[in-house]
Amino acid sequence: MAIIPPQRKSISMVKAQLLNPATTSHFQVSVSFLEGGFNQYRQELGLNLDQGRLNILCSDASLPGSAFATSELNNNIPGIRERHVYRRNYDDSIDLTFYCDADQYLPIRFFEAWMNYISGMTSAGYNRVKNEDFHYRVKFPRQYRGNLEITKFEKNLDSRRQTKILTYKFVNCFPLAINSMPVSYDQSQLLKCTARMAYSRYFIEDRPRGVIPRFLNALGSRGGRQGPEFNNGLEVPSNPAFGFGSESDNFVRIDSRLGERRSGTR
Repeated sequence: MAIIPPQRKSISMVKAQLLNPATTSHFQVSVSFLEGGFNQYRQELGLNLDQGRLNILCSDASLPGSAFATSELNNNIPGIRERHVYRRNYDDSIDLTFYCDADQYLPIRFFEAWMNYISGMTSAGYNRVKNEDFHYRVKFPRQYRGNLEITKFEKNLDSRRQTKILTYKFVNCFPLAINSMPVSYDQSQLLKCTARMAYSRYFIEDRPRGVIPRFLNALGSRGGRQGPEFNNGLEVPSNPAFGFGSESDNFVRIDSRLGERRSGTR
């Protein structure tokens, strides 16, 4: 194995490496469950579960981790011990925290509906929950597994700069638990819903550099804005509820047609 000898570095080279750190406040979570039976189930209950809006409400997430399981071999040479990898173990769950909107408590209703669907709760079953002989039948895994992606990017996201995007895709995910949410007559605070998602494994998708298409679509549908402004450019609000930037109303606009990046204040 070649050893890189010490090299002289200029101040400009050191600054270029140290003064451009990644931050934790720029990310996108995309969670969806589009199984046909679930869509019919929520229509029967009259639930308007906008999954694009749900993704924007995510305020906290975690990038996943993994570790190798190893076996130890004691060599004939005294003091020598070798470790060999035989398995890669993945974290089996991840917590996602969402702001709850005042319109319909969307995150709570979405994950409650998903878990009800897993446990075989049909629309007719709602009338039998209060009965003492209530029972349910859990669906097969292939019927209730959904999609989950976490994309990490930086505030200088720009197709002209060729910014690299880090996208984690989770396999066989479904809601494992919904944490309890305390309410109180004390000082009022924002209501948050935390869902624990189970998954089998994850992988990092090699996605092209530049803007995130799903995020463009989510913002466009959220604001009800269509046309060239959102089809060819991106206006990212710096709102902590969206997982971006500070509390000020600054914004960054990226226009792929002109190759320009403008920033300012509304």
